[in-house]
Amino acid sequence: MSQSVYHIPVKDIKGQDVDLDQYQGKVLLIVNVASKCGLTPQYEGLEKLYQAKKDQGLEILGFPANNFLEQEPGTNDEIEQFCSLNYDVHFPLFAKISVAGEDKHPLYQTLTQAIPERLGEGPWWKDLVDYGLTPNNPPEVLWNFEKFLVNKNGEIV
Repeated sequence: MSQSVYHIPVKDIKGQDVDLDQYQGKVLLIVNVASKCGLTPQYEGLEKLYQAKKDQGLEILGFPANNFLEQEPGTNDEIEQFCSLNYDVHFPLFAKISVAGEDKHPLYQTLTQAIPERLGEGPWWKDLVDYGLTPNNPPEVLWNFEKFLVNKNGEIV
């Protein structure tokens, strides 16, 4: 059985403490996001998914991170403004954190430990290598907009 995420302290985009246990009974899609990435347009699809499924118990939680080529250089205020103006994001955004490396936030420590093996190298792995970037080894997050699914009991699936 996977470890629950409900006990892990996080801060929202305004810097206020958030108890993840407020999401008990909901399915969570946890995503590390960035504003200056080729994948940034995924905000649009994430917002559409959120609007379509939020009343059915889906929450999308966006965690800005600057781990990959410094593609999230903004402050929390700048990130919030960017997401609002460019993608009309209404799903919850959280304070910028580290999602990989020695300073990885406890939430991402828990998420990556729950998935100890990569589920295949896929095209993204090859693209990173082709661009001369050294991808992180499992179980690290490979890039921006990587997604983790958490069930209604807070377990990573």
